[in-house]
Amino acid sequence: MRTTADIYDIWRHAALYVDKILQCAKPSDLPVEQPTKLELVINLKTAAAFGLAISPSLRLRADDISR
Repeated sequence: MRTTADIYDIWRHAALYVDKILQCAKPSDLPVEQPTKLELVINLKTAAAFGLAISPSLRLRADDISR
């Protein structure tokens, strides 16, 4: 089970940073941001190998379940 940031959202924000850097922005002018959207992925095979039981409610919340 892992929680990851949306990779496409990260790339979009990176493009904004590159644009500001190419326009000679000062480092102090660049904002520090954290991901606003997280993705929950559950790997059932790995969970079983560790002896973890994944509850049905957690499975329903997951964005992706791999077997």
